[in-house]
Amino acid sequence: MCAELHRLARGLRRHRFPFDPSVFPRNGIYLLFEDGEGGHDGDRIVRVGTHTGPNQLRSRVQQHFIKENKDRSIFRKHIGRALLRRDGDPLAPLWELDLTAAEARKKNAGWGDQVWLAKIEKLVTARIQQRFSFVVLEVPEKEERLRLESRLISTVSLCEECCASPGWLGLMSPKERIRESGLWLINELYKEPLSEDDMTHLRRGGA
Repeated sequence: MCAELHRLARGLRRHRFPFDPSVFPRNGIYLLFEDGEGGHDGDRIVRVGTHTGPNQLRSRVQQHFIKENKDRSIFRKHIGRALLRRDGDPLAPLWELDLTAAEARKKNAGWGDQVWLAKIEKLVTARIQQRFSFVVLEVPEKEERLRLESRLISTVSLCEECCASPGWLGLMSPKERIRESGLWLINELYKEPLSEDDMTHLRRGGA
């Protein structure tokens, strides 16, 4: 099933930065590929994601690729964590502070080096824009998106042929589940995989 999923995904229109968000459906699921990572005789899926709010797929993709705010993109936070651990940066704990809420910003006023934070955000942006590509599946209904997202993640994480390369950045992640799964994910791993009916649904949703 995972090999079939990869064949389907690799047959869809591939997007790289810079991209035009207006060509994406407003609601759906994205599958990320990473340069240098292979599986099933081609590029392997390294992350699956979606959105919860209505009509937010385009915004979600831009939060990962363009908007330099780790607190709005767990994917960006994962990439930053791995880069900082790889480089042995002593300021790495500051990356974990979430300054989204006004109360948190007030509590952590003067929390650290804003120049350093901006530098790491730019490193993360460069990494994502230069090394990642993706395809999009249109799934209008929220409940169905979340159900399929979980099964897509489980399908890839359960596959013994989808392994990280020895040089994969994710192996430097402080998150054990990322290192073990070979995916930039920590949730929905090793659960129920896709069914044949699910694959039929996905074949109709390529965008």
